[in-house]
Order: sequence, then structure tokens, then C-alpha cells
Amino acid sequence: MAQWTTGNVAREAVKATLARPDLSVVGAYAHSPEKVGVDVGTLCGIDRELGVYATNDVSALLALAPDCIVYTPLHFEVAEVQQILRAGVNIVTSAEFLTGLNLAPDDRTLIEAAAREGGATIFGSGMNPGYAQMIAAVSSGLSSNVRHASMTESVDVSQFIGDANFQSVGWGRPKDDPSHADDVRRGTVVFAEAVDVFARLMGIVVDEIRCDVAFAHTTEDVVADGVSLPAGHVGGMDVKWYGTRDGREVLAVNQRWIATPLLEPAWTVEHGYRIDIAGDPNVHVKVDLMPTAEDLAELTPSRMRGIGLRITAAPLINAIPAVCAAAPGIATYADIPVVAARLLSATNE
Repeated sequence: MAQWTTGNVAREAVKATLARPDLSVVGAYAHSPEKVGVDVGTLCGIDRELGVYATNDVSALLALAPDCIVYTPLHFEVAEVQQILRAGVNIVTSAEFLTGLNLAPDDRTLIEAAAREGGATIFGSGMNPGYAQMIAAVSSGLSSNVRHASMTESVDVSQFIGDANFQSVGWGRPKDDPSHADDVRRGTVVFAEAVDVFARLMGIVVDEIRCDVAFAHTTEDVVADGVSLPAGHVGGMDVKWYGTRDGREVLAVNQRWIATPLLEPAWTVEHGYRIDIAGDPNVHVKVDLMPTAEDLAELTPSRMRGIGLRITAAPLINAIPAVCAAAPGIATYADIPVVAARLLSATNE
């Protein structure tokens, strides 16, 4: 594979690639001139050099003929993606793309055409949105007569709210700001694509995708991840994206995020992911993500952030073999085999 950009998710993507014996890193693209010519191992915080060097020349990167590019910039650029696909290189991406539902119709058409021309596939994921919807859909296989399915991310985000991709939802805005809910909808619209993927996995087409937003407010002044949350301002959010059929909610992708426990209402979180299937029988699954022994030995905020980055990168890397084997076009979890890691030998932990 070749890595596109060398930021936080990219670091974990390269490490995850090196952990799989069937994958290797052959190149990397970097925007910053100071990164050009630097070994990818150095750029990604690995304790050894890989003999692979970053470039800002797209043609040179594509000339390496990687089977797949791991595309992890903050923003999805249609022109870049077209160029990669047209060159016959597959893409796995965390850049807020799952189905292309949120793209302008012309842009989605351009991507599909480039994929067909190059015989390549693009696949988007992360933990949520992405892998969590696959887990939820698979969990429904234990039941019949399913009437409703939901996935809830319920987490303390106090270590993340300063991130560029999280600022658009408006942490610390005043209570009763009339435009805040709409801004949250715009800032989380990728979860509409999560509902789209969920529906495809469940074998249905929803009539409409909607979003409801609720807020909890701080009971005293708080600073989280460098962001000021004055008393009475937003420190918690419930963001529910859901699909309806015949006027009834059938699928939901819920996010409960708190940046502090000092809230009114006094929301709590489950520190993980919960899946609820209403059927025969009802199914409830809890997914907890636990630190490793190495993490626990030095459980710093940076280590905690690293866990979140790992679960964003790992689904992409573990999907590469299936994506490379998929039909050209836009692929989702509904189009490829279940994505799993390679099991290491019994001597590895």
C-alpha cells in the first residue's frame, strides 16, 4: 500500500500495515515540503526506518503501482480521488466518505466513472462511522422478525474536542443558540452515510434519513482539550441520525458525547458502543475498547487518543485485501466479506 498524508491516522495505518505479513508499505504522499524525502518510518513515529520515502509528486507515487492507497486527509478531495482511481489504484479512506451520499451528484458520478475507467475500488470506513454499523448488522443475524436496529456510540470525548474535525459541532456554544442544532447536523452529516451503509447491510432502502440533536450544558466553568466551556454552555451532545420507512424509524446511529461529567441534564456514558436489535429474540451487544498493557503502563491523554486513532485505522488496513478483490466502483461493508484482522501466532500477544 501507499499512504496518502502522514498525520495521526496515517501513523496508526502504517503501524497496522506493518503488523500484517500480507501487506507492505511502498510509498507515501505528503503535502508539506519539509516531509518530502523523509523516511516513512520516521514520519510515522516508528522506531526504525522503512527505506520508503515521502513524496509530494502524485505521478511519482502512482508510478510505484501500489495495489491500494490509504487515503487519510482531513478533507475528501474529489479531484485527488479521481486521479488515484483512474490510475487503477484502489482506495481505502477515513476522510468522511462511505457511500458518496453526501457528495454533489455530479461528484459522485465522476468518482464512479474514474473507478470504472481504472478498474479500481474505493471503500470508506473508520470505527464510527463504518465498522460499528457492520458489527450492528452482523449482530442482527441472531434474530428474526427484526423491527428496529440501532448502534450507539456513548463516550467521553474530553480528550478530542479540540481536534479540527470535531470543532464544527460547536463545543462551548451558549444555551438556546437557535442555529446550533443545524450546525451540528452539518458537522455530523457523514453519519447520514452511516445510516445508508447500515440500511444496505440490513437489506432495505430507507425512505428518509433524519437527524435529531439534544444538548447538555455545563454546571460550572470547564476547560477540556484546550477548549473553554463556560458554565451554562454546551458540554454534551446527543446526535441521532436515523432512517425511516413508511413513516416509522427503523434504523438509528446514535452518538452521545460528553466533554465533562459536570452537566445538566446529568448525562452518563457507557465508554463504548452499544447495539440494540428489536426482534425475536431482542439482541443487546456491548463493545468495549480496552487499553493494552503497554497503554496502561503509561496511560497519558496521548495514549488514550492513540486508541481512538488505532480503531479508525485498523478497519481500513484490514479491509485492503477484500477491497482489492472487489468489483470496481464504490464499495461498502455490504459489498465485501466481513473484515477481520489476521490472527498472529500463539507466541504473540
